[in-house]
Amino acid sequence: MFKNKKIVVIMTDTQRWDMLNCYRETGLSTPNIDRIAKKGLRFERAYTTQPVCQAARAGIFTGQYPHSCAAWANGMGISDNTQTIGQRLSDNGVHTAYIGKWHLDGGDYFGTGVCPPGWDRNYWYDMRNFLDELTDEERLTSRRMSHMLTTPYPVEKTFGRRCADRAIKFLNNHHEEDFLLCVSFDEPHHPYVCPEPYSSMYEDFRFPKSPNIYDNLENKPDYQRVWAGDTLYDDKHALEVQNRLFFGCNSYVDSEIGRVLDAIEKTAPDALIIYTADHGDFLHSHSLSGKGPAVYDEIARIPLIFAGKGVKPGVVSTHPASHINITPTILALMGMSIPNIIEGKSIAAELADPTIRTNEHVFIEFGRFEIDQDGFGAFQPMRSVFDGRYKLSINLLSTDELYDMELDPYEMNNLINDEAHAAIRDGLHNVILEHMNDTRDPFRGYYWERRPWRKDAAKATWGYTGMARQREEDERYEKRQLDYHTGLPMDAAVRVKE
Repeated sequence: MFKNKKIVVIMTDTQRWDMLNCYRETGLSTPNIDRIAKKGLRFERAYTTQPVCQAARAGIFTGQYPHSCAAWANGMGISDNTQTIGQRLSDNGVHTAYIGKWHLDGGDYFGTGVCPPGWDRNYWYDMRNFLDELTDEERLTSRRMSHMLTTPYPVEKTFGRRCADRAIKFLNNHHEEDFLLCVSFDEPHHPYVCPEPYSSMYEDFRFPKSPNIYDNLENKPDYQRVWAGDTLYDDKHALEVQNRLFFGCNSYVDSEIGRVLDAIEKTAPDALIIYTADHGDFLHSHSLSGKGPAVYDEIARIPLIFAGKGVKPGVVSTHPASHINITPTILALMGMSIPNIIEGKSIAAELADPTIRTNEHVFIEFGRFEIDQDGFGAFQPMRSVFDGRYKLSINLLSTDELYDMELDPYEMNNLINDEAHAAIRDGLHNVILEHMNDTRDPFRGYYWERRPWRKDAAKATWGYTGMARQREEDERYEKRQLDYHTGLPMDAAVRVKE
């Protein structure tokens, strides 16, 4: 396996996988992200750990699922015994810098402005820092989408430009060191702040309509119909998928990414580039909007590209991949061991040899969208799995879903009650239950197993599996936990409960 101790992670917010030309030609322009794909390995079937900003970032930057590090909703800071990749690397002599949207500190949308442990304070720059640089009038303007429809927005006042500037400065100053540089753009997230020519270049553009635009949500979970509301009855034949500023901002952030790529090529041409987005946006598919408690590809499938020294160029992998793979892969490429507490697997070997399949399954979950605000469906517990063809979603408070992504790529036909697929369904269900147990999911219990369609579900018991499941040690950060019954270090983290 190759090593690379110069790594740049570039990510965007609310950028669907098919808003990039390297994934699907729609008429949107993304030449710079496309050039990353040409130089490296693009995962065709990659998924977020949860299609919400904070929870997705938890998976990316901690290597733990949102349910494992208290990050299962926006507005919740990760638990204090969770180490980020920045902490792990900086404690081992790697220079780490994080520039852009963080969303893991438990503050509001913009963050607290305070650099978390492990990252270089001289380069730290979240959205609170950005707003603190603006006058009150400039702040208001930066949050008003309508302003850009009438008045050209100066590029130097965009968050994207200021993030890219800092990333370029870091590369110019520290390219000879071992480093991890993370550049996290807020764009193209609402309110779609972007300068000309981007703010007007898609004025007459219509995003291609997929067949699931016409999904009437029959045989789907009832909460999805509540989510759709009156839009469920709109005339979908008359509907046009247009959002001039969203698509313009999509191309604008690509241009800022291009500036960072130019700096990488100039200062650290052998660096590994990892590109991804936190989640997507429905754009009316399935009669839904935004993102939330669902695993439809429009919001849960994400772009994921690795490019640079050691990675074969121009390769497309159809193997399942996940945000949960990013932290352990970085650790492996840096030559570090992967602690037991990390729940994802390294895909470093797969980067060097794309015939290798690392993940038999990838997992997607949902807890809550936002704890500080209503309007997002509140608590919608969901646990899901994808095996490369079939996608099963257990929606605890509603109907469950099973889709054959090969025969039904637009996820129109829910097969959950189809007896012809019972063996596949039940097998994937077992995988979810095992995963919940393996990761000490705090929401695990008999109710996840006793679904209406599961004919051989075990009898409901208060003790459920009757196992004790303690947290594994975390090398230098956390000692091995003690057994309640002996006070001595536990023999095994998972054992029969006394």
